[in-house]
Amino acid sequence: MRLFACFYLLLTAFPAWCGSLALTADRMLDVKSGEVITDAIVMIDGNIISQAGPATQIAIPEGTRTINLGDATLLPGLMDMHVHLTSDAALHGYKRLAVSLPRATITGVKHARATLNAGFTTVRNVGAPGFADVALKNAIRAGDISGPRMFVAGPSLGVTGGHCDNNLLPYDYHDSSEGVADGPWEIRKAVRRNIKYGADLIKFCATGGVLSKGTRVGAQQYTLEEMQALVEEAHLRGLTVATHAHGTSGIKQAIQAGVDSVEHASLLDDEAIAMALEKGTYLSMDIYVTEYILGEGAKAGILEESLAKERTVGKTQRENFRKAVEAGVKMVFGSDAGVYPHGNNAKQFARMVKFGMTPLQAIQAATINAATLLKQNATLGSIEDGKLADIIAVSGNPLSQVNTLENVLLVVKDGQVIKHPDKR
Repeated sequence: MRLFACFYLLLTAFPAWCGSLALTADRMLDVKSGEVITDAIVMIDGNIISQAGPATQIAIPEGTRTINLGDATLLPGLMDMHVHLTSDAALHGYKRLAVSLPRATITGVKHARATLNAGFTTVRNVGAPGFADVALKNAIRAGDISGPRMFVAGPSLGVTGGHCDNNLLPYDYHDSSEGVADGPWEIRKAVRRNIKYGADLIKFCATGGVLSKGTRVGAQQYTLEEMQALVEEAHLRGLTVATHAHGTSGIKQAIQAGVDSVEHASLLDDEAIAMALEKGTYLSMDIYVTEYILGEGAKAGILEESLAKERTVGKTQRENFRKAVEAGVKMVFGSDAGVYPHGNNAKQFARMVKFGMTPLQAIQAATINAATLLKQNATLGSIEDGKLADIIAVSGNPLSQVNTLENVLLVVKDGQVIKHPDKR
């Protein structure tokens, strides 16, 4: 029966594979040490890496399925810590009012596949209406659809009229986003609701934002007391907390409240950098997305108010990214895909290098650092014996030319070959 099942899978679904798999390439990157291992072999048994290292130390058993990649580099599957899979980059502002929850969820299926094919085998979805991200996560886990491993937040929490509210409609509609919660006890209840319906983490808005109508980017929204209640409630249940925060005071008070990561962090100052260093807070700074907003945003429906805010914020965010990197703050890769097209996530790597990181640091932000933030570093984030087989390959050496990460040759997720040089 098992032989029949394997034969059936081979006939009907190329990505599926039963038994052992060997990957060979001219190079493999150890993201922990930065060492490049030449003439590398990775052995996969089921969904687990059984051996990884130089060919001189590993023998491939006869009959093992082998994929020879030649002049390529093997790396761990990439991880994007800030995406919105149910959001369409072509629909912003008032255009989004016409998108139903079922339609957004179905669109998320397409975006999940594009993200995985781009080499991102794990993502953190930091906000989606109606727990659509929970549905996507569960469908991927069940094998119903193709997509990255998802860690999801459900609806983002925020104040009435804040960045996480819907401010596009007039009073007559009495419209309010489902994540709106004011005051410590209402916030605690919202955290509990999100956990009840499948959230793996909590995301909230500490300050105004670029793409929200009627909010000032730098203005703090939640008070310190409210943030502390939210973080305490989430941490009691073992969940991490991510906060949307552009403004300086909001960043500082969120760090003081104990958040695990600050998203955007555009206007952080030296004191905020020092606080992040002291607390071990991760920064997730989306420094590529400004180019899409200013270049394509108006056509996609982004309001002129938002475009004006981005013209002010984008340059400052990149300058502060460089300062944070130089100071040694913990950083993870976060693209804000959904504001710009899914599948283009890797375009941010070149900007991370341009604004202060080495190629290795940028890759570490999207692998071992991200896995550590997710508390998954025992199973994800590096190519090591015993870890889950999430592996990609790119042409050449990304430490010499980081933009090779924009064109992934091979994607293996959880031991299954998703994308292959001969099956694109």
